[in-house]
Amino acid sequence: MRILVVEDDAEAATAMVRGLSEAGHEVTHAVDGAFGLLESQKGGYDVYVVDRMMPRLDGVGMVETIRKGGDQTPVLFLSALGEVEDRVTGLKAGGDDYLVKPYALAELVARVEALSRRRETGGVQTVLKVGDLEMNLIARTVHRDGQEIDLQPREFQLLEFLMRHAGQSVTRTMLLEKVWEYHFDPQTNVIDVHISRLRSKIDKGFDRAMLQTVRGAGYRLEA
Repeated sequence: MRILVVEDDAEAATAMVRGLSEAGHEVTHAVDGAFGLLESQKGGYDVYVVDRMMPRLDGVGMVETIRKGGDQTPVLFLSALGEVEDRVTGLKAGGDDYLVKPYALAELVARVEALSRRRETGGVQTVLKVGDLEMNLIARTVHRDGQEIDLQPREFQLLEFLMRHAGQSVTRTMLLEKVWEYHFDPQTNVIDVHISRLRSKIDKGFDRAMLQTVRGAGYRLEA
């Protein structure tokens, strides 16, 4: 997959290029929106990863321009601006997904790959549903049976991963690598603590428990 990263922060760009390259993708870096626009016009990219706040031409301006030109390549916006209004602005400009800084590199890779798959299937998924549990990936909200559930950022990432793998047993190793970006076992109870907190939030007060512990295997979210 060919990816265009448009980011003016050199350190952040280096980390993104390295992470995406290690995941097996071909990555080109543009230092701001103006260079990103020129690079996008060469064509052949599968996903654009675009920072919102940049000199000369910001991410919103760049994406608005490419959309007016008919370029429908999926766009993942990156920004420290995490309010709903900020995400809505990016999406109205033509973005397909929005990731708030700071983020885990593993989540960035997963979202980029998901955008590419959605392009192939002709749709962009912005809402995840498992039974009566619903997650809005844009507004970053979670509801169960219409009741809003307040989650911390890591709890949100953990639940998103579980919802994307609903009905499947998810191992501790998978969670460490994909949610915490650990490629080793830190020998802590970090997963147990977060699973316990998440379970208390999405299951407490409801007739049926969705988050199950699978003995010897890990965890499973059931509809």
